Amino acid sequence: MAKLDKKRVFVVGFAMFAMFFGAGNLMFPPSIGHAAGSSWLGASLGFLLSGVGLPLLGVIAFTRCGSLDNFASKVSRRFNTIYCTTLIVVIGPLFAIPRTASTTYEMGVEPLFGGVSPWISAGVFFLLSALFVVKKAKVTAYIGRYLTPLILIILAFVIYFALTTECYTMLPSRIEGVAPFSYGFLNGYQTMDGLGAVLFGMIIINGLISMGVASTHEQGRYLTYASFVSAAILGVIYFSLTYLGAMVSGVEFGGTTQILLYISTATLGSAGGIAIGLCVSLACLTTSIALLSLSAEWFSKITPISYRVWIIVCSLFAMVISINGVDAIIKLSVPILTVLYPLTIVLIFLNIFGIEGKLYHRLCCYVAIVVSLLDVIGTTFKIEPLLSVIQALPLGNSGFAWLIPTVLTFLFAFIYLKLPLKKRV
Repeated sequence: MAKLDKKRVFVVGFAMFAMFFGAGNLMFPPSIGHAAGSSWLGASLGFLLSGVGLPLLGVIAFTRCGSLDNFASKVSRRFNTIYCTTLIVVIGPLFAIPRTASTTYEMGVEPLFGGVSPWISAGVFFLLSALFVVKKAKVTAYIGRYLTPLILIILAFVIYFALTTECYTMLPSRIEGVAPFSYGFLNGYQTMDGLGAVLFGMIIINGLISMGVASTHEQGRYLTYASFVSAAILGVIYFSLTYLGAMVSGVEFGGTTQILLYISTATLGSAGGIAIGLCVSLACLTTSIALLSLSAEWFSKITPISYRVWIIVCSLFAMVISINGVDAIIKLSVPILTVLYPLTIVLIFLNIFGIEGKLYHRLCCYVAIVVSLLDVIGTTFKIEPLLSVIQALPLGNSGFAWLIPTVLTFLFAFIYLKLPLKKRV
């Protein structure tokens, strides 16, 4: 077995970190800490589980199935195509890519250049993203070698000076309805990293091939080790940002993007605002690059339209959505993520453990979809009878109504398949 190139592992790990580390990764930890206050630790652990643990498991699951064509194919080939396309639309031009541009404007452009139109900001942002993405084989190298180290240096300065300042007030938790841990876990959905993890493997594989790693087995090894590098960096940053948000829980804010900007300005003055604005812009740019590349790659694969045309189409569509602002995009994405995440979690574990039977995949996936969909319908339209059923399920009040029914379905399929053929219904 060939020895891994440590430098290459870290370059790929930094690239993976930068792909994950975008708008949501900067906004949501401080926001969660702000709401949790003195209960920030439990909320932080929940966020780490869904914001770091699930992406790590998603990358490992990708190495097990080998490609997007196989990730959900045991349900059916058509299901796999519909699932992957939906996933890419959601974490691509519909929500995640527009949010990177909106966050860049609200935290990086507007505070420094208040007179700039959001249309101009979004136009420049997506032009830069598209220029990087055109050279798709070099995306990993660009991100891992140049942009990521700059992001880490800026963020390290902001976090260090904020942690050494003792002028904040930490209030008790203001979270209602769920425990801080569940609140953190469910808000981790908004990073969309658990969804993106099973898709970013495509970009990393392209990068590894351009580095000369052609063997599928070696690519899997590099992906696995690099994912641990990425997870370690993300974990430290999330933990720190959640604590910083809790430190300012006594301050009221008008929007999700304002918390980190306030912390930076309060600790480092106008220089802090400029630094975090630059950090946010770079982080959002790297995520936009990764997601644009991913979206164009997939759509060019399933349609006769070329990769470069899809870059333009996705950029223009995302630019229009981004004008609505960060909080509006977050609000629109909640119902869809509430359905997609449980299904993705189920598929991640089925792939990691190498479960082969189609019955397992079909039953577990459909149960997760149906229960999550009923939860969303009941919550969105305030249908009391439906909400009563969902809340009566184990963990229904914590946002995990789908979990126990899915586990019981798996056990049913296991027992059923162990029965002799003549005893099966």
